[in-house]
Amino acid sequence: MYDLDTRQSVLSLVAQGRSLNSVSKQTGISRSAIREWQTRIEPLPRMLGQAASCPRCRPVPCVPDDTVAYAYLLGLYLGDGCISENGRGGYYLRVACADAWPGLIGLCRAAIVAVRPEDRVCILQRQGCVAVTSYGRHWPCLFPQHAPGKKHQRVIALEPWQQHVVDVHPWEFIRGLIHSDGCRVINWTEKVTGGKRKRYEYPRYFFSNKSDDIRKLFSDTLTMVGVEWTTLARGTDPFNISVARKASVALMDAHVGPKH
Repeated sequence: MYDLDTRQSVLSLVAQGRSLNSVSKQTGISRSAIREWQTRIEPLPRMLGQAASCPRCRPVPCVPDDTVAYAYLLGLYLGDGCISENGRGGYYLRVACADAWPGLIGLCRAAIVAVRPEDRVCILQRQGCVAVTSYGRHWPCLFPQHAPGKKHQRVIALEPWQQHVVDVHPWEFIRGLIHSDGCRVINWTEKVTGGKRKRYEYPRYFFSNKSDDIRKLFSDTLTMVGVEWTTLARGTDPFNISVARKASVALMDAHVGPKH
């Protein structure tokens, strides 16, 4: 199934006097499909969702319409998301969300709907979590980080248009990463004051991810918004990004807050 922009682009080649055979070889689209489009360019009603235009597939690619939702969903995808092919030219976007955070499940679903309102979203129950799932043909266009293998075993880098979205909406990106692979916890320590041992509690944010690239995307964005952070190792490997300074925690509380 091809979107309306693709159909119009192909028909414009035919209108230039090109043969169906040459256009088919150039575009990879069958001659029978092109002949059908010459009499009915509009997609069938039952396929409108899958034929909907993708902002990255237009003649002049652009960013998604709702960049706020996209920045948040990008963080969720890099943390707990994956894309898989169904074998028929379509793809499933899945984001794992713990049952303990029903608000997060709702936010994830709302972000997917905002980014791709044409694609259906469903909630698939798993043991201890749900997979917020959407089927469509353009998820790899929107998340070009999709590739075979685990994220921490390959390079993860944002394309310039994605970095622009993050630069404009850094807190939404940070929130998505925290909501996927992060948390807000209460740490405690004991100090002896005036001869008495007292317990002190303080809030702290953690982000944990095996991918050096994803941790760097997170820490670079924290630096952009003025949040101080440190790296903590798990054994000999860096694994956690910690935000513990009072002013930085206050910034995180104002823009991110705990999961719910």
